[in-house]
Amino acid sequence: MKLDADVTVVSDMIERAFNRGDLSAVDDLLLPAATDHQEAPGVNFPQHLKGVVTMLRTAFPDLHFEIKHIMSSGDVVAMHSVMTGTHLGPLRDLPATRRGVRVRHMHFVRIEQGRGAELWHLWDTPSMMKQLTGPAPTA
Repeated sequence: MKLDADVTVVSDMIERAFNRGDLSAVDDLLLPAATDHQEAPGVNFPQHLKGVVTMLRTAFPDLHFEIKHIMSSGDVVAMHSVMTGTHLGPLRDLPATRRGVRVRHMHFVRIEQGRGAELWHLWDTPSMMKQLTGPAPTA
């Protein structure tokens, strides 16, 4: 049963925070002292994650993550997802391009006390940037 609960923590974060823009999910599902191993030591991960969600939902108002695979082993949940959206707002220094993106992500989340404690993740940023700034797709 614990494994199912751990998977639910991760899938709920994706659905509530990223797909619906509900930032309270970060407070509900992430430990206050959680660590994102892709960020510099000392970064307040819950605050950072709220900023990432806000940035992505501003850039891609129709942002959606589809979970393709999710599984757990011990206290770690592994997830492969695909992010889609239409670039209608600024993304850091890149003005809206009105292009759609499809970007693969891999996440590994360690669960502690029923909440996310550590995150390791990869996303195909080069592919996303190519979709946004490369030659216009042909019909």
